[in-house]
Formats: sequence, structure tokens, C-alpha cells
Amino acid sequence: MKTFNIMLSSINDVKNFVNIVNKYDCEIDLTSGRYVVDAKSIMGIFSLDLTKPIKVEIHTDDCEQLLGELKPYIID
Repeated sequence: MKTFNIMLSSINDVKNFVNIVNKYDCEIDLTSGRYVVDAKSIMGIFSLDLTKPIKVEIHTDDCEQLLGELKPYIID
């Protein structure tokens, strides 16, 4: 499992993020405060506080290509 923080600053960032993660079969969760949503759900992401960093949990160890695509959003 990989864990890191991202920042989604605009509606386009959210749309692009969802398009990227939907290309992969692994489970991906987003955590903001006490809320956990499916990273593949655009409505779930919009229910989070997007003014703060969001914790991403990728439930696989084989995710180097995904990490490369998400690099513009990673803030760690």
C-alpha cells in the first residue's frame, strides 16, 4: 500500500485526477479529516474539503505508473 498527500485546487484538477485513477483496477481511497471516499467517485471528491491536503491510499504495491501520472498533484 502507498500513502501520500495531494492537493486538488480546481474543478479541472478533480476531473483530471478522476480520469487518471479510473484507468487503474486497484482500490484507491481519499481521506480528509474523518471522511473516506472512493478516489474514482467525482461526487465523493467534491464532498471533501478541497482547501486542505487530501491523503491518498493506493491498495497495491504495483503502482509506479499511476504515481507518475499523479505527480502534478502530489505535495509530499
